[in-house]
Amino acid sequence: MANNQLRVALTQQGFSADRDNNLKQSADAITRAADAGSQLVVLPELHTSLYFCQTEDVANFGLAENIPGPTTNYLGQLARKHNMVIVGSVFEKRAAGIYHNTAVVLDSNGELVGQYRKMHIPDDPGFYEKFYFTPGDQGFIPVKTSIGVLGVLVCWDQWYPEAARAMALNGADMLLYPTAIGWDPSDDKAEQDRQLTSWQLIQRAHAVANGIPVLSCNRIGHEDDPTKQTQGIDFWGHSFVAGPQGELISEAQTDETLLIADIDMNRSESVRRIWPFFRDRRIDAYGNLLKRFGR
Repeated sequence: MANNQLRVALTQQGFSADRDNNLKQSADAITRAADAGSQLVVLPELHTSLYFCQTEDVANFGLAENIPGPTTNYLGQLARKHNMVIVGSVFEKRAAGIYHNTAVVLDSNGELVGQYRKMHIPDDPGFYEKFYFTPGDQGFIPVKTSIGVLGVLVCWDQWYPEAARAMALNGADMLLYPTAIGWDPSDDKAEQDRQLTSWQLIQRAHAVANGIPVLSCNRIGHEDDPTKQTQGIDFWGHSFVAGPQGELISEAQTDETLLIADIDMNRSESVRRIWPFFRDRRIDAYGNLLKRFGR
């Protein structure tokens, strides 16, 4: 592989209530990624459990753990064993009554080198995350690793160009989105197609606007609503890797798969030379972006 090529892997998986089995499946996928020469692996959001945010249940706080803790220790051992960078996800217990949806970065030596606490927290039918997660307070700070500077964000963050821009302006070489997003089974196919297209389109636009690759790793499979008030969620998969002009380098479908792609890390500078969006930004005129709406 050329020196400017970075091989990445996204572990598109379905999950159960069995934490140990979920981690074993992830470990198996990570091993396959290592065997294929991957230097970076990204796991989906909240990959140690079912997506518990379909309902508001205080018992689910028992799933939370400290950082460092069991999941980061486990992933750190895998990162060190395979000499690769791993981006995982933890339901973080920061203190009694303070919990976060947190992405973690384990460097190739197994060290926990950074974390990102999800900033944008949804509260929609089936996605009652505000009940569980305190918004992040660490800002949009990329994580330096042995393979580059990673702008790690989480799921709902992917709809916000401000988050992507902030990570890029702070030096991220790429954007990574551990994700758990899916369809309401009651929606018709046309609506489902519009949602999926919009989801990919906004993230590919972040790649274009910032001239850097985007990696988005989603979960798959149907998960029931424990309350039976809805038909649950069909997580739609379609994990993908896009280049710095938004071009699709690789895309999964709706099945369980290990998505592997090679990224040319020199292309970002080439693209920014012909599309100098950062140079032409009118930073003197963007004050209203700090307001909720309008003047």
